[in-house]
Amino acid sequence: MESDERQVHVTDAQARQAGIGEGEFIEEPIENPDFGRIAAQTAKQVIVQRVREAERAQVVDQFRDRVGEMITGIVKRIERGNVYLDLGGNAEAIVPKERMIPRESVRAGDRLRGLLYDVKAEVRGPQLFVGRTMPEFMMELFKLEVPEVGQGLVTIMACARDPGDRAKIAVRANDSRTDPIGACIGMRGSRVQAVSNELNGERVDIVMWNDNAAEFVINAMQPAEVQSIIVDEERRSMDIAVAEDKLAQAIGRGGQNVRLASKLTGWQLNVMTADQARAKSEAESEQVRQNFMERLQVDAEIANILVNEGFSTVEEIAYVPASELLSISEFDEDLVEELRARARDSLLTQMIAAEEALEQNKPDEELLGLEGMDEATAYALAERGITTREDLAELAVDELLDLDGMDEARAAALIMVARAPWFETEQEQG
Repeated sequence: MESDERQVHVTDAQARQAGIGEGEFIEEPIENPDFGRIAAQTAKQVIVQRVREAERAQVVDQFRDRVGEMITGIVKRIERGNVYLDLGGNAEAIVPKERMIPRESVRAGDRLRGLLYDVKAEVRGPQLFVGRTMPEFMMELFKLEVPEVGQGLVTIMACARDPGDRAKIAVRANDSRTDPIGACIGMRGSRVQAVSNELNGERVDIVMWNDNAAEFVINAMQPAEVQSIIVDEERRSMDIAVAEDKLAQAIGRGGQNVRLASKLTGWQLNVMTADQARAKSEAESEQVRQNFMERLQVDAEIANILVNEGFSTVEEIAYVPASELLSISEFDEDLVEELRARARDSLLTQMIAAEEALEQNKPDEELLGLEGMDEATAYALAERGITTREDLAELAVDELLDLDGMDEARAAALIMVARAPWFETEQEQG
């Protein structure tokens, strides 16, 4: 036999129905169950629900691998500012109100594009989430409108947007024969205008990418012209000087130009006039100069030479290769060795003082053992001179709120735990 469910041995079949032969079918009456109206309605609802669940699972499977892609749909309805798109094939997407471009007007029946940014396999509610405000959406639009981008001849390296108002993109050519900015702008601005029209008139500045951070920032600040720039790599910030009559243009309306340039480059940008930049540089140089004079015990002349050569910290004097200091024409080998020795002595003294201060401000065991207290918080309190449970008990909640990871509830709980012995004493006296 091939199937136990659909076939039966001939001897068993004859026992159930006399005279039946091989290859024939057995007919057995089946009693129809008595379904009432409620049972039939319940069965219908279960079937419909299962069909809907299967359809929703199919939609999830269809779009799960398309997150990050641009999709197009027909506006089906608008509810409370949220736009629902019909994608066809029983698939529906939502563009949340906060993901719509500000002041954008759409109506039922309009074709609308967006970036699929999330797919949720939920039993109820929206499954596909689409947005129009993300930088990635603008980059996808340029891939569509600019063949060179779509073909990989031009790469969009970064994008920053103030949705519906203004944006900046940085581009780079992968082929020396291609002008990346011209390719993105198109004949008489046709390509960039097509992108702008899709984004409710959002103006787009296209700038050249540069691996040199300072050069890239200068490009990103367009249309403002940068006169000078000072880079602080440790803080990842730059001071940008522009002509006084160009300051407003460099900053932009409401700080828009410098804000977009900062997002595009990933650097904190401080825009100022040339005079302000010069004054700030002089003040910082004077501070460094005084630091060298005090900690290295040198006169103003040597301190000035170190500042002019680009040295800004005692650590640099102590640990840079001696050859860098010897390359200074005014310094000889004896002076260099003396400066390096003084710098190291100063750093050692500073480290010892810091350790002594830490030891003096060490939290006691009772403070460390309080319920809800952790070591980081205890040492942070100790740095402020709060080293005992009694010190903590005398504080107010708002005096703890500037500590990392501290909120009002936790501050109040710690203070109340610290004050617990007060209440125990009052009860004993009562």
